Amino acid sequence: MVPTRKDDLRRMVTQTTIETYEELTPKLIQLIENTKKDDTLTESQKQDEISLHMLGYVKSCTNEIIVEVLAEILGLDD
Repeated sequence: MVPTRKDDLRRMVTQTTIETYEELTPKLIQLIENTKKDDTLTESQKQDEISLHMLGYVKSCTNEIIVEVLAEILGLDD
C-alpha cells in the first residue's frame, strides 16, 4: 500500500511498530534474563549490560520499522 496522506503513513508506521516490537520482545527478554543469571557479573555490570540490550533493541526495532515501511511503499520483496 502506498499511503496518499500523512495520516495513512502514520497508521502504517504505527502498525509496523507494534508488530516489530512484539516480534523482537522475546529475544530482549531472553537476553535480560540471561544477564540477570550471569554470576560472573557484578550488579552494576548487569545493569550496564541490560542497558546495552535495551539500546540495541530500540535500534533494531527502529531499523526494522524503517525497512518494512519503505519496502511496503516501494513494493520491494524479501
